[in-house]
Amino acid sequence: MSSPASPPSAPQQGGAGHPTLARGLNMRHIQFIALGSAIGTGLFYGSATAIQKAGPSVILAYILAGAAVYMVMRALGEMAVRHPVPGSFGQYAARYLGPFAGFVTGWTFVFEMIVVAIADVTAFGVYMGFWFPDTPRWIWVTAVILFIAAINTRNVKIFGELEFWLTIVKVGAILAMIAGGIVLMVIGVSFAPGETVGLQNLVDHGGFMPNGVGGLMAALAVVVFAFGGIETIGITAGEAGDPARSIPKAVNAVPARILLFYVGTMVVIMSLVPWDTITGDASPFVQIFSALGIPAAPTILNIVVIVAAISAINADTFGAGRMLFGLAEQGQAPKAFTKVSKAGVPWLTVVVMAVALGIGAVLNVVIPEDVFLVIASIATFATVWVWLMILLSHIAMRREIEKKGRPESEFKVPLWPVASWLATAAILFVVVLLGWFEDTRVALVVGVVWLVLLWLGYVLFVKGNGRNRPALDDHTALITLPRT
Repeated sequence: MSSPASPPSAPQQGGAGHPTLARGLNMRHIQFIALGSAIGTGLFYGSATAIQKAGPSVILAYILAGAAVYMVMRALGEMAVRHPVPGSFGQYAARYLGPFAGFVTGWTFVFEMIVVAIADVTAFGVYMGFWFPDTPRWIWVTAVILFIAAINTRNVKIFGELEFWLTIVKVGAILAMIAGGIVLMVIGVSFAPGETVGLQNLVDHGGFMPNGVGGLMAALAVVVFAFGGIETIGITAGEAGDPARSIPKAVNAVPARILLFYVGTMVVIMSLVPWDTITGDASPFVQIFSALGIPAAPTILNIVVIVAAISAINADTFGAGRMLFGLAEQGQAPKAFTKVSKAGVPWLTVVVMAVALGIGAVLNVVIPEDVFLVIASIATFATVWVWLMILLSHIAMRREIEKKGRPESEFKVPLWPVASWLATAAILFVVVLLGWFEDTRVALVVGVVWLVLLWLGYVLFVKGNGRNRPALDDHTALITLPRT
């Protein structure tokens, strides 16, 4: 924590007298960083794949996934308030499950952020081609990488403000689409002659669950990843001005809002269009705004998806950089990654991310699509792995608290331990689903290979402090609890 005499955004001094990250993010920043990470460009084109698998029951899939993710976030929130460190769940896994668990979790998250950001960087070039078809895409790719790098090497408040306003645009577009869809239902406007509109479309075309429980399970294996990125809340704890206050409020508010956006969007789309006619060829966003008489709908959508791409790249660069910083502090990444600028930002991790994005964008264009699909599967596997490690780390932390009689957490998980174990079982069930369905099986196979490679890297290259459990300050233990 920064001293009262120093500004909140000034670099702090670590335990060894070295500067560490500045605490410059407030509650508004943290909530919208998490929202921005979990709301991507895919929502604006509709979750056609999930709808085709489950029909209207995809709504139930989002609700079930959202409930499990809420428990993951509560577990992460309790640990983040107790240990507000930059490496977040990577350091929690190392502290409570062992150094190897922290090593795998941290590097898996970093690689996930790089892969997802590469896809968004490449997509940004495609989106800009909508207006400038004759301009080479590499110019736009280079421009957005340099822009994001510049933002992430400034004071963390600048990053937080940018992410806030970018997310405002995305959230505004979602709310406008939902409101516009409701208006169309009220006045009875359909997208095709002879089609009815209204909530009856959720049950009139084969029922609410037309493809049975199997279809619901297949959709669940897809929609769970719609919430991927929400764990960035934990990453922000290391730079939150008041983590004990901001993290709990963000954890309680953000999952519900994201769930509302996804469920609300699905209800509106399938009420306006029978689910079995949704192919994903056209954006529901464009269809709704065009039906409302807004001729610039395609242009508006392009602006929104460009904003969404920039927001995602920005958040991914931040998350990966802070995780690298945490890994370096644990001795599990090059020590140079702990270098902090005068603004309290780990500038070298940002440089590394910018270079990785540039190389990755080139590879994404030149290597065969199926090869990149295999690489991208690690991102799918990583989401499940990170969530599972968060839950298991939390369970281990709770056991240690009870065993050693330590002070109770300020932000305790509700319905402990039943809810925590149910959430863990739910995430493990998703792992089973990944292996069960052919179109997601590659993610599990690639994930296992990735774990083996990380194990070899850990054995060969991680030495000294990298094999020790990190000593994390317990902020709860520093608070004098009132007598009961």
